[in-house]
Amino acid sequence: MPPPAGFSEQWRREERAERDRLRELEHRLDTLRGQRHALLAEVRALTSKQQELYQRRHGPEVEAERLHHESGEFGRHLSELRAACDRARQALEEAVIRRRELVLTFEPGERLNPEQVRREIAELELRQQTRALPIEEENALIAELRRKARALEQFERHKELVAEHELQRRAADAAILAARAEVDRIVHEMSVARAERDKRRTEIPGKLEAAGAAVAEMRDVGRTRADLMAQVDALGREIAEVEREGRTLLARYRQRQEDARLILEEYSRPIPSPRPVDPAPAEAPSLEVPEKRGKPGTP
Repeated sequence: MPPPAGFSEQWRREERAERDRLRELEHRLDTLRGQRHALLAEVRALTSKQQELYQRRHGPEVEAERLHHESGEFGRHLSELRAACDRARQALEEAVIRRRELVLTFEPGERLNPEQVRREIAELELRQQTRALPIEEENALIAELRRKARALEQFERHKELVAEHELQRRAADAAILAARAEVDRIVHEMSVARAERDKRRTEIPGKLEAAGAAVAEMRDVGRTRADLMAQVDALGREIAEVEREGRTLLARYRQRQEDARLILEEYSRPIPSPRPVDPAPAEAPSLEVPEKRGKPGTP
């Protein structure tokens, strides 16, 4: 039995070419999907690295913000200390002035130290008794002894007043010492605050540099990731194109297989046997024309 007329050599060549092309497309799809999977793995790795770099950048940024905030707090504290130091120095100057004014209100004899005066009188008396002096020097020595004796006598007469004035002088000295101690305390506190502020200002550039390095690396990783995503998109477009061609070719191949099945069914269908011929002649049809009749009453 000869092959069906639809299965010509040209038909077989086209069917074989379509089948080979489908295999090529399937192999191409496997290759492209493998490449795309590898690129996506690299993209995921770069994404993880970006997250790690973000965390690494976030730490120095937070630390730099904290140092900047603390530096500002120390700066404001320094401003307050400067104002307090100015007030303390002014109070010290006022205490010194008050002490000077207080001392000026005392009598000249009150400003002497009685013990010192007694020692000086004893020295003068010892000198007068142990040395032979010229008359002029001896007179001057006697006059000095009398003057100091009068001063000591006056001091003894006004002993209570002198004691009160001494208390006032000591209170003024204590006020000066307290004011000076306050100035020294504030100056020391200013030095500590300035050192802490400068220390934080020195640390801030290092933190910002670390954060900047992380940001620069993030940008490099981002550019690399963008290039990989462009390659992934290109592979996706190529995969879509191959799939579209494969679907078209597969539909054509299936249609060809369906046509072949129909041809085979038609070719393999049995041919019906011829019907027997009746030997009796068939009755000829009547060719008699019926008589035409007219209306009643017409010839």
